[in-house]
Amino acid sequence: MGLEQLNFIDGQDPLTPTILRKPKDKIEMAIMRLQQFEPPEGYYLAFSGGKDSVVLLDLAKKAGVKSDAHYNLTTIDPPEVVQFIKTFREVKIERPEHTMCELIVKKGLPRRQGRWCCEELKERGGSGRVVLTGIRWLEAKGRTRRAHRGMVETCYRDRSKRFVHPIIDWTTDEVWQYIKDNHIRYCSLYDEGFERLGCILCPMVRNVASQIKRWPKITEALRRATYRYWERQTPGGQKFETAEDLWQWWLKRDQSRIAFQQEKMMFDSDD
Repeated sequence: MGLEQLNFIDGQDPLTPTILRKPKDKIEMAIMRLQQFEPPEGYYLAFSGGKDSVVLLDLAKKAGVKSDAHYNLTTIDPPEVVQFIKTFREVKIERPEHTMCELIVKKGLPRRQGRWCCEELKERGGSGRVVLTGIRWLEAKGRTRRAHRGMVETCYRDRSKRFVHPIIDWTTDEVWQYIKDNHIRYCSLYDEGFERLGCILCPMVRNVASQIKRWPKITEALRRATYRYWERQTPGGQKFETAEDLWQWWLKRDQSRIAFQQEKMMFDSDD
């Protein structure tokens, strides 16, 4: 597996390997990347139901590479996203051993500087495999770390897992143009103004009011889990006089530098 593989694109001179030929555009480049890094057993395609992953799935099909698609259910996913994913027969929905609420009772609320939820729920699976993702450098404002990511990476938590990001250099406009040109289905939440389709009340979401209003049952389940965590009186929970104080603090989403520092100091000793 690697750049030494000689794979070709339909309609091109079969004597010209893709690794030596300049691609016409980003679409062809993405297809070349998919073909060049295809492992013998095929890719583990990480599918989220978002705009980037529907493009990734379509490109993998066009490239003719072998892959098996997986969606890691977090149990606080927008119901609209889950229903949309269920329309893809080729995508296997992976259910977690523990729900998000069960994990909150044990570990506390996830925070911007402590998003254990990603490791526990979203990033599981793919061990020993080459994982395809729709990660892009320009995926979201403020995610400066993405600008330093390579197109091919090794997972720092599991060295047996490798990542390939074939559309890492695409812009958001290019993603939507590809969806339009190729008549690809996408989740209806985008048409309602949602820019991201991640977990409900993710620590990175600032405007929590709209999500609380849209998904009150999941919000209430998270609130009850927060109360149960506080009742355990862990070092982090003890810093709040009541469970409701903890819940309201979590929903505040103060983005200041001071708030980040306070958050780190507050929970450094937590379990």
